[in-house]
Amino acid sequence: MLCLACCLPLLAYAGQGRLLATGGATSLEGAAGGGITPWAVLAGYGERGEWGGDVFATRVETGDYRLEVAGAAVAYGNRLELSFARQRFDLGTLARDLSLPENSLSQDIFGAKWRLFGDLVYDRLPQVSLGVQYKRQKDFLIPSLIGAQRDEDAEAYLTASRLVLGGAFGYNLLLNGGVRYSRANELGLLGFGGDRRDSRSLLKEGSVAVLFNPRWAVGVEYREKPDNLSFARESDWADLFVGYFPSKRLALVLAYARLGEIATLRNQDGVYLSVQGSF
Repeated sequence: MLCLACCLPLLAYAGQGRLLATGGATSLEGAAGGGITPWAVLAGYGERGEWGGDVFATRVETGDYRLEVAGAAVAYGNRLELSFARQRFDLGTLARDLSLPENSLSQDIFGAKWRLFGDLVYDRLPQVSLGVQYKRQKDFLIPSLIGAQRDEDAEAYLTASRLVLGGAFGYNLLLNGGVRYSRANELGLLGFGGDRRDSRSLLKEGSVAVLFNPRWAVGVEYREKPDNLSFARESDWADLFVGYFPSKRLALVLAYARLGEIATLRNQDGVYLSVQGSF
């Protein structure tokens, strides 16, 4: 995928445009931003009248579970982003202990994000974007057995981001906050809605990052989750990450993720690694 990103014809490569790292990385659901939360920024580095985008691959290991994600996003005019991600969730320990009929779950996520107003750096207002995601669960047998009500659904999120230049001890500071309207169980990998609750919830998410120089960032993220299934409690997620941006074509993110309880197994903390190629 990274080779593909480097070989894509550059419809308009913004080499002198947006600042390095202001395209963010790619979230687990394919939208530009952090790892577990999207930011208001759009994929790639395209400015007005230019195309930008990225391809990415992410892996999360907790010991009991493994999540693998790959996808791509394209944006035009620093205004509209379209994205796609495919997730595969290896049930690992749970599948062996319970002799489940399937040992993995997967879903496709189609996303769109629209920058409503503001700018990450140059406007008086923060950059504010509205996103929608359509999720389609591809292995619904297990989710249906534990109480999930549907195998596909749509959700929306509103997020605001601001890069404060020279903010914290002279370093640049990235602030991001948002709300999501969703009933997805574990991002949708365990279906949507449940026997406890089948309506969407308004969920908070956000992140803070310090950019020590144009290439290195350290930060934290938090994401509130719904709790729709009586089968298992669903925990909120958080992580501590380090991002490395050697150029506008490449981004690497390494994180320690605290995912709490997932499908009855507690203390699912582990390593998050994501590689992204941009154009």
